[in-house]
Amino acid sequence: MCTEWVVPASTACGLSSPWTFLAHATARTSRIRLGTAITVLPLESPIMLAEDVSVVDALSGGRVELGVGSGYGADEYAAFGVDLQRRRELTTEALDVVTRALANEPVGTDSFTIQPPAGDFSDRIWQGVFSREGAVFVARGGSRLLLNRATYGYDEPTDEVQRRWADAFLKECSKTREPRIGLSRMLFPAKDRRAALAQREEGTLHAAELLVERGQFPAGLDLEGYLRRLHSFHGHPDEITAQLQAERVLPVATDLICQFNPGVPDQDAAIRALELIATEIAPALGWRPAAEPTDQATTTPTPAHRAEPEGPPFFENLQS
Repeated sequence: MCTEWVVPASTACGLSSPWTFLAHATARTSRIRLGTAITVLPLESPIMLAEDVSVVDALSGGRVELGVGSGYGADEYAAFGVDLQRRRELTTEALDVVTRALANEPVGTDSFTIQPPAGDFSDRIWQGVFSREGAVFVARGGSRLLLNRATYGYDEPTDEVQRRWADAFLKECSKTREPRIGLSRMLFPAKDRRAALAQREEGTLHAAELLVERGQFPAGLDLEGYLRRLHSFHGHPDEITAQLQAERVLPVATDLICQFNPGVPDQDAAIRALELIATEIAPALGWRPAAEPTDQATTTPTPAHRAEPEGPPFFENLQS
């Protein structure tokens, strides 16, 4: 699997209308995949969401990926008047409606189907989880698996914990279909470790404070300590490549999401980091870009996620 994605932040990360943003992105791009990781389903009207997804998919020529989950923001749930304690139940109910709607089945009434009719989303709905049981549930429900950049509330390294979840998902999927696992990881390459840390410090420490308040991280760690808890890969591209090659979940992932947050790099540093990911880290992991069409006038570009990689899978998340 070889995919490039633009994934806007979910509501919890500050982008309140991702499908508005992605509709704009369709006009500025031609081959990159467009999606969310994640849309918090209990805070959405599932039928309206399905129609937004279908519209953007039509505008983009079938380049949309839909990532969904339950979220965890108590303030968000309170602001939307939704019971946080019911988030898993509500997510399951909403995902059923969205899935049926994107399959062009009647929803809401016996005769209503979404407009415009959706393309084939049988391989393009992803669900984020935070437990082994959740991974098994996703496999049984037919979605693809999204694994977060870090696990919270565990003392074990993130990749050790998540490899158990991935293995459970794969075991369950083996009974039905070919699995897909999207693995999110925090990457920030720079000329050296010091330069990377300078761009990461403010955003990382702010995020760590919030996780400490929720009881998910211990208090009193330094920047490096919190970055270890966040399972961060940062420094020179060669350092990051070596760390990723030792990553326990990557060998079973079909897609790799590379994101900067919770760092807040300046624009020049962010662009340079993306260049280093694309030109040094990704090729070292075996990624190759999809071939350009030979005749733009007569050939439809092949979507990046259909390209055949020469090594481990890779896709790039430009986190807003």
